[in-house]
Amino acid sequence: MTHDQTHTALGYLSARPLPPLTAVALRMVVLVAKWEERRQTRKALKHLEAHLLEDVGLSRGDVSRELNRRFGQQ
Repeated sequence: MTHDQTHTALGYLSARPLPPLTAVALRMVVLVAKWEERRQTRKALKHLEAHLLEDVGLSRGDVSRELNRRFGQQ
């Protein structure tokens, strides 16, 4: 699904009230997607070389703190 298709689909969903169970299920799917994105980002940070971390303004200490955050914590 392209970005435009996703945006259109989300616009369609937000234009109508959803049944309560559907709304809860949708929120759960979005939450799990956010957790997965954070997991992937943290995994990528773990493997970056020092000079690349420096380029984005992070230290190994910053990465260590990020990796030690609780599951799901933003």
